Amino acid sequence: MAKYKEAKCKVCRREGAKLFLKGERCHSDKCSFERKPYGPGNHGKDKKRVTEYKLQLREKQKTKAVYGMLEKQFSIFYDRATMKKGAAGTNLLRMLECRLDNVVYRLGLATSRSQARQLINHRHFAVNGVATDIPSYILKEGDVVAVKQKTKIAKIFKETIESAGERLSIPSWLELNKDTMSGKVVRLPEREDITEDVKENLIVELYSK
Repeated sequence: MAKYKEAKCKVCRREGAKLFLKGERCHSDKCSFERKPYGPGNHGKDKKRVTEYKLQLREKQKTKAVYGMLEKQFSIFYDRATMKKGAAGTNLLRMLECRLDNVVYRLGLATSRSQARQLINHRHFAVNGVATDIPSYILKEGDVVAVKQKTKIAKIFKETIESAGERLSIPSWLELNKDTMSGKVVRLPEREDITEDVKENLIVELYSK
């Protein structure tokens, strides 16, 4: 499986936004974007010409980084979004939010989406009682995500859940049960439920060229 290997802090600095790619570090004084809020490299502080294409490309690259996806997988998601009823941009964001790794992160069961993917790959989670190791699995309304019984005593999950309230709030379309370390998709997210700073219209314009 392909894997993005570039330093994550450089991604935030290149996109000019704090993308919270490194979990707890992003909430601390060690955050590179807070210390160096400009692009990486020798010319990071230089003013660069901004074109319409650049705005569209950077928005797509930023969204890919936020959800931890490479180009091929992201384009597949976009193609699927265009085949659904409704606005392609909204459909795309809804599909990205309903990915298993994102839901695990949103529920506070992992400190970052990358950690969520690793935990899922190691089969620490079950969907509707069935263990899965597919981070890109798309959850539907009514699906239940739970930490597998034999891993519930793991220290990492207890600490992560306890600190979740300090890091993020559980979105209204999800429901968390801390006692059972499980969460439920009570409904599919609407556009106003998605708090990520994504201008999906720019992504649609880029792919429509």
